[in-house]
Amino acid sequence: MQTMRQVFTDALALPPIERAELIDELFFSFDRSNRKRLDQLWAIEAESRIDAFERGDFVAIPADEVFANLNK
Repeated sequence: MQTMRQVFTDALALPPIERAELIDELFFSFDRSNRKRLDQLWAIEAESRIDAFERGDFVAIPADEVFANLNK
């Protein structure tokens, strides 16, 4: 069985997106009872960000540029 340190080292070798997904899975493994509420809050946040973008409150960055930076 791997130690926590070994698991951590292996996790650091994952691409950034997979590390973020792993964090999400680990976080929600503690208590799923709040998942629906958190999903609702994220939906509200997403709508707020879309509205801000449409108002011109910030400039979008092309996805390929974002992903290139994540993979550095």
